[in-house]
Amino acid sequence: MSKRIVIGSRKSRLAIIQTETVINYIKKVHPDIEVSMVTLETTGDRRLDVTLDKIGGKGLFVKELDRALLEKRIDLSVHSLKDMPMEESEKLPIVAFSAREDVRDVLVLPKNAESLKETGVIGCSSFRRRIQGQRLFPDADFRSVRGNVLTRLEKLDAGEYDALILAAAGLIRLGLKERINRYFSADEILPAAGQGILAVQGRCGEDYSFLQGYGNHEAACVAKGERAFVRFLDGGCTSPVAAYGEVKDGELLLKGLYYIEETGDFVIGRITGEPEKSEELGIALAKKMRAGYGR
Repeated sequence: MSKRIVIGSRKSRLAIIQTETVINYIKKVHPDIEVSMVTLETTGDRRLDVTLDKIGGKGLFVKELDRALLEKRIDLSVHSLKDMPMEESEKLPIVAFSAREDVRDVLVLPKNAESLKETGVIGCSSFRRRIQGQRLFPDADFRSVRGNVLTRLEKLDAGEYDALILAAAGLIRLGLKERINRYFSADEILPAAGQGILAVQGRCGEDYSFLQGYGNHEAACVAKGERAFVRFLDGGCTSPVAAYGEVKDGELLLKGLYYIEETGDFVIGRITGEPEKSEELGIALAKKMRAGYGR
C-alpha cells in the first residue's frame, strides 16, 4: 500500500461523517499517510420510489463502491455494516469493524410533538422493524419510508408521518440525539445484524496493518455471529431476520429473530457460548430455530 490512501463513501451526510471517523484515525496514528475521500452515489440512494426488496436488497448500497475498489479507484470503503450483504466477498473482505455505537432502534416524533397517537402513521424502512413495531403499536398504520436519515426526518416534519422508527446510531453520529423520543430495548425490537457497527472494506492481498488499532475485537466477534445467523437463514431486506449479540463476563449471548411465514408471526431464540466461536453459534442458533419452526 502506498502512502496515499483514497477512501470511498456514499454521498449522504451520515456516510461522510462515518467515513471521516476512519480518516481521522489514520491521520492521527499515521500522520505520514495522505488520506482523501471520494463520494459515490449508489443505486440504493437513487432508487427511492420502491422498497429495497423489489430492486435487489442491501447490495444496492455497496455495488458502486465495490466496483471502485475492484478497479483500484479507491483503496478502502466505509459502510454501515447493517447495510452490507450478508455474504462477504473473498475479493473484497471486511478488514476492520468499528466499536459499536448504541445498537437500539428508536422512535422519532415530528418537531414539537410530545406523543404518538395510537392510530398514527409510523414510517419504517424494513420488514424487521414493522413486524416488531406492530406488537408495540397494534393500532398504528405502518408505512414504508425511504431515503437517508435527514430525508426521512424532513418527511416526518412535513407531516407525511406521525413517527419514524430509526437506528439510534445514525442519529447520534449526525448530532441529532435530541430528536429521539423513545429507545426500544433489544427485547422490544431486536436490531438488525451489525447495527451500530461500521465496516471498513478493502481488497484481498493488500496490507491494511495501519488499521490494526481501529478495529474492535469484541464488535467483530458479535458481528460475525449475527451475520452468520442471518446468512444461514438467507435473510436480508426481503426477509425479516434479525440478530443481536452482546458479550458479558466473557460469554457471548446471541439472540435471533425467526419469522414464521405460515402464521406471519415471529419468535426470538437465544444461545450462549464463547465469543471466539460466534459464527458457529450463529449457525447453531439458526439451525435450531429452523428445525423448531420449519420453513
